[in-house]
Amino acid sequence: MGEVTRQVTLEGSQTGFATTRLDALLGWARKYSLFQYPFVTACCGMEFMALASPRFDMARFGAEAPRFSPRQADLLWVVGTISQRQAPVLRRIYEQMMEPKWVLAFGTCASSGGFYDNYTTVAGIDKIIPTDVYVPGCPPRPEAVIDGLLLLQDKIATGDRTPGIVKPREDPASIGNVNGLVQLQKKKAAKGDRP
Repeated sequence: MGEVTRQVTLEGSQTGFATTRLDALLGWARKYSLFQYPFVTACCGMEFMALASPRFDMARFGAEAPRFSPRQADLLWVVGTISQRQAPVLRRIYEQMMEPKWVLAFGTCASSGGFYDNYTTVAGIDKIIPTDVYVPGCPPRPEAVIDGLLLLQDKIATGDRTPGIVKPREDPASIGNVNGLVQLQKKKAAKGDRP
C-alpha cells in the first residue's frame, strides 16, 4: 500500500513543523536569489536596462543586484551579438562562475546570431557555452524577458537543465488595433467609400 500524507496549512499563531527534501528546499531558495552577471554587447542592452526600471521591476523576482565579477554571479545574461573575437572571453567568464550556474540568451543575436550571417559572428551562444533559456526578439520586449526569467526560475526549482525557449505572446493592444482597422474598413466599404 502507498503512504498517506496529510497536509495542513498553519496559520500565523499556530506552531508546527514542515518537512521537505533538501534538493527541493535548495531549488526554492536558489530561484529567488539570482546574482546576475550582465554580458552586454549590443543594442539589446537598452531593453536589459528597462528591466530594472520601476515599470518592470526585475527585483520582485529575486534578480535585482548585478554582480560585476563572474565569481560572485550564478546567472549569466548574454545580451546582444557575440563576435568570434568575444567568444573566448565569454567562455572564460562562464568558467569563472561558481556552480550552480545558469545562462540566459537575451535576444535573437545571442540565441542564433540574428541577421548576422557571416564569419565574424557566432551563430548562437550555445556554440560556446551551455544555455538554459533563450529569449528571442530583436530586441525582446521586457515582458518576454520576464517570461524567460520565470521559466528559468521554474527550471531551477525543479532541477531541469534542458534548454527552454520563451514562446512569443500576442500583444492584446496590437490585436485590438488590427481588429479595429478591419472593422473601420468594413464600415467604409458598407458606405461605399474606398478603404
